[in-house]
Parts: sequence; C-alpha cells; structure tokens
Amino acid sequence: RRLPNADFVTPNVLAERRWVRGYVTSVGDADNFRLFHTPGIGWRWPLKFRKIPQTPKELKDQTIHIRMSGVDAPEAAHFGREEQLYAKEALAWLKATVERRFVYCQLVRKDQYSRIVANVHLPPRLLPGTMFTGRSVSLMMLRSGWGVVYEQTGAEYTAGGLQAYKRAEQQAMYVSHVLSSRQSLRGMWKSGKPTESPAEYKKRY
Repeated sequence: RRLPNADFVTPNVLAERRWVRGYVTSVGDADNFRLFHTPGIGWRWPLKFRKIPQTPKELKDQTIHIRMSGVDAPEAAHFGREEQLYAKEALAWLKATVERRFVYCQLVRKDQYSRIVANVHLPPRLLPGTMFTGRSVSLMMLRSGWGVVYEQTGAEYTAGGLQAYKRAEQQAMYVSHVLSSRQSLRGMWKSGKPTESPAEYKKRY
C-alpha cells in the first residue's frame, strides 16, 4: 500500500524501521527532499503502467518529506537569514545525486517539523533492489565533503553506526599531515575547517 505523505507513516511503520522505495520529486535543502512512494511494480520501464505525478498541483499531499539521517549540511537562506558558506554547493551535490531518481529509504522516526528521518540509499547497481540496497547517500555526502555528522538529540545512523559516519567525514577533512598539502581535502573542507557548523548556525538563530 502506498504511503501518500508523512501523515500515513504511523508509529507502527516507524517501529518496524520499514524500507520503502520511491522517486525523488524535488530537493529542498541540502539534507532533505520529497519522496513519492512507489510500492510494487509498474512505475518504470519496461513495465511502466503506473504514473508518477509531475506538477506541483498533482504532487500536493502526495509526497513524504524525508530528512536524511546522520548528516547535517550547510543551511540555505530562510526567513531573511543569510545562507551558510557552501550551502549552494551542498544543495547542488544532493540534487545531482538523488533528484529525479529512485531511492530506498528506511523510515526511522518523525522529527519536530513532521519530516520523516530516514536512512537513504541508492539502488544497487547489479542486484535487484528487493534483495539489497546500494550506497548510503548520507555517507556519500560526508565523504564528498558537503556535510558534517549530525550528533544532536535523536540522531539516527545506518549500518556501522556513528563511527562509520565519523570515518566518512574524516575522509573528506583529511588534513594532510602526511601529504603536507590540501589536495586531499574535499568539498567545504578545501579551505580548512568551516568557521561555523550547521548546528552552530541554527543555535545562533
């Protein structure tokens, strides 16, 4: 049965930590997006007989607002507040990675904004998605240097736990004690450690 929006993600669904497959219709900020749940078959070629809505009017109340687990990306400008450095780059990375693509989400909890926090994975490259999931998008974002590990109250992590997320972050911010250059740094770490983390930015406002 299709879950049209977050109101249909019940406590039982979250308690099961259910995996769902869906199509990313849009990316809002650099760590959240809208998911159109596509259970069963027939949503894509060669057996495409079920339609994914495309217009905002058709999609109204038909998508789940997903907040990616374990990662915090630079904040975009909201309500007159200035955006953080690298917010545009982080958003562009997430759009290029998941927008207009099918992904797998393990639904784990609902946050204070009624978004569903989820472990988000790309489809596997070779094996059927019903058998295995592919790479964790949160870990990919951390390794690419466009986010930091989210460690606030209620933080959730995929397989490997917090340590796996910390290792992924360190791969991007690997200050070259060995290479004595910054060529190994990625994303927002290329210019050194950011002066303000997303958590510090939100606390300031």
